[in-house]
Amino acid sequence: MSNSSPTVRPPAVAGRFYPAAAAELMAEVQRYLSASSGPPAPATAIMVPHAGYVYSGAVAGQVFAAVDVPPRVIVLCPNHTGHGPRVAVGHASRWRIPGADVAVDGELANAIVAACPLAERDDEAHRFEHAIEVELPFLVARRPDVRIVPIVLGGLSAAEAIAVGEALWQAAARDPAPTLVVASSDMSHYLPDAQARQIDREALAPLLAFDPDRLHHTVRTRDISMCGYIPATAMLAYARAAGASAPELLAYATSGDAFGDTDRVVGYAGVVIR
Repeated sequence: MSNSSPTVRPPAVAGRFYPAAAAELMAEVQRYLSASSGPPAPATAIMVPHAGYVYSGAVAGQVFAAVDVPPRVIVLCPNHTGHGPRVAVGHASRWRIPGADVAVDGELANAIVAACPLAERDDEAHRFEHAIEVELPFLVARRPDVRIVPIVLGGLSAAEAIAVGEALWQAAARDPAPTLVVASSDMSHYLPDAQARQIDREALAPLLAFDPDRLHHTVRTRDISMCGYIPATAMLAYARAAGASAPELLAYATSGDAFGDTDRVVGYAGVVIR
């Protein structure tokens, strides 16, 4: 567990995954958001990709444009770096992105740690992790005063991930204000396009059937390279506890759609749970 608690978590991937200049970043995010049609509506949870915007920004933008972003958002992501505990709730009071500082809801973060025995306040898991950071410009564009609770998840069994999701609902439900849970996940990695789409359908089937245990089991037993299946499992458990409606697949694409190279692609899915 990290012993320090920095005031601001600086950007780790600005200029690589998304533009480093504030004006350019907001213009790009708005372009992705404006490509969606239809008015936004409240949602309980969403799943969005976290690749560089040139690859997955269109899918992410379609999902974020479709939902009303409430004042509080819990953002779950996988642990790509291997640092920190298995359930790492960020310690920093603010996350910086080009042009904005995003406040962390410390009260909700503490309530989650109290409700979830696996959770720890930790910064190491977040220090170089990109999968929460890339979602923040979209959240800020949709709601400039948004407050977040950033959580990195790794190495959890199905039962543990489900317990985390249920603990998130227990903590969030203490306050009647709405809370959106965002699961940050890409789908299969570095496969031929047709194979990636087929395998992603296998992973998405239990997710869209609202079955967190089967999602976790399917990804593990089929060795599917969906990096955020643990956050997605916890997200589904949260949404079930909240009494939400069935998940809906809003968008799907591969990196081949952006660049035309279909030999080794990454899949991206956008899911909304109302």
